[in-house]
Amino acid sequence: MRKPFPSLQMRSVLSGILLENFFDCVAEVGAALAFSRMGDPGFRIDTTARLAQWRIENLASFTYRKSDPFKIGLWNWHISVEKNKFLYIRLFPEPSRLSKEQPPMASFTIQIMSLGGSRRTLTCPEITDKILKIGEDFVWPVELSFNGKFVIDVEFVDLKVACPNGGEPRSIWSSEEIICGRSEQSALKSLGRMLSDGLHADVTINAFDGSVGAHRAILAARSPVFESMFAHDLKEKESSIIDIEDMSIDVCKAVLSYIYGCLGPDEFQEHRLALLRAADKYDMGDLKDACEESLVDDINCRNVLERLQNASLYHLPKLKRSCLKYLVEFGKILDIREELLLFLQYADRGLVSEIFQELLSAWKV
Repeated sequence: MRKPFPSLQMRSVLSGILLENFFDCVAEVGAALAFSRMGDPGFRIDTTARLAQWRIENLASFTYRKSDPFKIGLWNWHISVEKNKFLYIRLFPEPSRLSKEQPPMASFTIQIMSLGGSRRTLTCPEITDKILKIGEDFVWPVELSFNGKFVIDVEFVDLKVACPNGGEPRSIWSSEEIICGRSEQSALKSLGRMLSDGLHADVTINAFDGSVGAHRAILAARSPVFESMFAHDLKEKESSIIDIEDMSIDVCKAVLSYIYGCLGPDEFQEHRLALLRAADKYDMGDLKDACEESLVDDINCRNVLERLQNASLYHLPKLKRSCLKYLVEFGKILDIREELLLFLQYADRGLVSEIFQELLSAWKV
């Protein structure tokens, strides 16, 4: 006789028992990883798209140490640490023509964590739009004593550069710049006008809260799903009407703007997850790739579990790997204990298994 499946309450209790020592194990894994990956333990920096970690095994009094260069955004960076009465931590770009002509305007968080028996973390208040040129532009004096192994963790929230023609500084992560010739630019401008003015539109798309005109030839050229609609004797072909009841008119216009080549960076940023769903539904691989790249670019503790869920749902291996790396290899799983426990209770079993497999693999390092 098949045993009944445990109730949700029982699953919660079992999860609590299984995970009683879970985070202590993760802490051990993080400490082991912190030093097993280090080619030169004194100077090497580990990075993701926006996160840099410097693991230091020991720093004697009256010592100055500067990290190897590491690249985040357009610039190569250094972290330096000086131990006198206090611990002084500096972040600055490597001197170069780029850092001189286009110094970064950085927004970031920085913290220091001890990896010994009594784990301590000290966080500097978030730095916003700080222009960094030399080593003295940002100095964080840490009054507490950190002995033995510790980690300096810098997470970039944004990096901006000044616009060449004046105006407000622009984020280097706002969108991926596309370089194209005059002919291509003109063609995209014309396609945008066809969409915005409804020029010779021959199909109507009905979202749940509005309608917009489009062109079946362009839709078919950009999406195999739309191509199939118009190639077979379906109602969309006969009526020239496409009903999309699970999409708002704003998202629908954003999808069409991408199809017609006139989607702006702010609109893309606002609708990334909805665009990802549309890309998956209408088999637009290039849009799906663009969404994945963008979602990889700004993973943090507030969104990593949602990103991991979307990576599993929409089969995004790069995003999934980046989320797992952020959580496990960089030890951020320790910062979201309560959220993770809730996530593990309701997440897909296959995804939960992958998370534990990642932890086990890291533990073996």
